[in-house]
Amino acid sequence: MTKFLLSLHVLAAILAIGPVTVAASMFPQAVRRVAVAVPVGTGGGGDGAAGAGAGAAQDDMSTVRLLHRICRVYSGLGVAVPVLGFATAAAMGVLGDAWLIASITLTAAAAGILLAFVLPRQEELLEDLTGRQPVERARTARLAMFTGVFNLLWATVTVLMIVRPGSTTGA
Repeated sequence: MTKFLLSLHVLAAILAIGPVTVAASMFPQAVRRVAVAVPVGTGGGGDGAAGAGAGAAQDDMSTVRLLHRICRVYSGLGVAVPVLGFATAAAMGVLGDAWLIASITLTAAAAGILLAFVLPRQEELLEDLTGRQPVERARTARLAMFTGVFNLLWATVTVLMIVRPGSTTGA
């Protein structure tokens, strides 16, 4: 049963957390592309050249929406990762091990950063782009910073899960 739970836990991490880390990392740059492609106060229409630019901007806007949706949906699916992790840890009898407690703490911090800083800022930027409001580069840079911290926390949890300091099971 332990191997089955561990397999589900790892698959959930790959399939749920992986897309969030990639999409969240791509989001700030995608916002910058849209903000540059359609200047504030323009409808993107006009002559043929502007029309072509508007089409590209629309594609970029679709990309921004898709990346945000991936982050939202897969972060919800990501709840399965700690649930399966707790089940696996209980089956392995390691709930009190320091590496697991550290991993739980870092996972909670990553979830908090995603829910409190990354997703709300993505929504704000998406609303600004939809309303053709200006987007300051500093805002996308801050979002990129929070996303980087989120990704670093998950990378650290992954290393802890593999190395398991003090483990007597091999690593």
